[in-house]
Amino acid sequence: MSLSRLLLDAARRTPDAVAVVDAEGPATYATVDALANGFALALQARGVRPGDRVGVWADKSMRAVAALQGALRVGAAYVPLDPKSPVQRVVRIAAAAELAAIVTTSARMGELVQLGCSRSLVNLDAVRPTQAQIVAPVPAHDDLAYILFTSGSTGQPKGVCLSHGNALAFVRWAVDELQATPADRFANHAPLHFDLSVLDLYVPFAVGARVCLVPDGLAFAPRRLVGLLAAHGITVWYSVPTALALMMRHGDLCRTPTPALRAVLFAGEPFPVHQLRALMQSRPGVRLLNLYGPTETNVCTFHEVRDLEPERSRPVPIGRACCGNRVWAVRSDGTEAGPGEQGELWVEGPTVMQGYWGAPAHRGPYATGDLVTVQPDGSFEYTGRRDQMVKVRGYRVELGEVETVLASHPAVDAVCVVARGQGADTVLAAWVVAASGQRPSLLALKRHCAAHLPAYMTVGELHVVDRLPTTRNGKIGRRQLLLAEA
Repeated sequence: MSLSRLLLDAARRTPDAVAVVDAEGPATYATVDALANGFALALQARGVRPGDRVGVWADKSMRAVAALQGALRVGAAYVPLDPKSPVQRVVRIAAAAELAAIVTTSARMGELVQLGCSRSLVNLDAVRPTQAQIVAPVPAHDDLAYILFTSGSTGQPKGVCLSHGNALAFVRWAVDELQATPADRFANHAPLHFDLSVLDLYVPFAVGARVCLVPDGLAFAPRRLVGLLAAHGITVWYSVPTALALMMRHGDLCRTPTPALRAVLFAGEPFPVHQLRALMQSRPGVRLLNLYGPTETNVCTFHEVRDLEPERSRPVPIGRACCGNRVWAVRSDGTEAGPGEQGELWVEGPTVMQGYWGAPAHRGPYATGDLVTVQPDGSFEYTGRRDQMVKVRGYRVELGEVETVLASHPAVDAVCVVARGQGADTVLAAWVVAASGQRPSLLALKRHCAAHLPAYMTVGELHVVDRLPTTRNGKIGRRQLLLAEA
């Protein structure tokens, strides 16, 4: 079984069912299937063969989705490229991944040609649907399906390689856990180059449901997102918590009727518990699932939020292993952490990546770099990142812990903490979005920290802002905050 079979099989079963809805309107499975064939033939005509890589540099649309499918149908792996990336970055990735072809718009084709890009180019808008049979080997379980490029610590983009088997292990789990049916309507909020989109696309295709693509320009337009959620009768929503928080704060989500909604999934960062509590109270009966996993593992643990104690101020757990994975925490001395102990989360199993493009294949378990505390029931609670650990006056400080405490203050709606300065001059600076009608002061937040944290973990600087900046994937942009204040 391969990812390329999911859409194909659904098109054979229910050709007239709606598969994808974009800004142009709905498209049936038969339409998307025929267009995927068209892209496959166009790629083959340009010499693309099994095992090659195909870039797709385009705004989110039904045609872009069909282009991804076309690449899979010829046995190639697709590389979704951030449509907001400058052309110079796209050219660097194209060279690094040795792309055999790039599917893009005519305007972007011109940009690539101007920079001397030597890859074969396919005009996204010129490809026509066809019923012609595609002659290509069916991809194997371990064949490369797609590469997701993320920011690398060296400053160069880093390509995470995922196989058909990696993706299908997650998709099958999600289908079962959500009890997905053809009647479902999924929202695709995440950009196609972000790993959250794997669920958005392939779970609907696996069961013959529809996916409604959220246009890139609406990703953080809260009122329009809430309107889309209601107007399209979305049954399953999946996004980063930042998007949901904006929809609640500026889109009136908690008071807008969404009778079809049955499950809200979130991942990518902790969800401030007071906001999650408000969402739960406004949507009784709607399942709330916290999914966890870096790009290198897709989703490897999950936790369903069934209740929230009134006194709870910490984010909900990331839960237990899923998708057939084994997950455990490793203490600093290399031994496995037990209940009540903290360690780095390690993952082993079918969703763990093949490796990074251009590097040796990954073998064995993957160390996530995320710190967790093992709960009495064996589940895990996220406590922060190893690379967000800083030192203040010689003490180790995990920024996620400080953020969790600040987020529990009633005047704080959202918060991000960074360390500014060096050595003895290091100070913890907090950027805070105030709760409605509130204006937190530095003194109030210092007192709040003092009640929950050691003195060296108290914030020394406060910036109250209307909104926290986000990265292209919707996570809070720590680096953007520092650059803005530089």
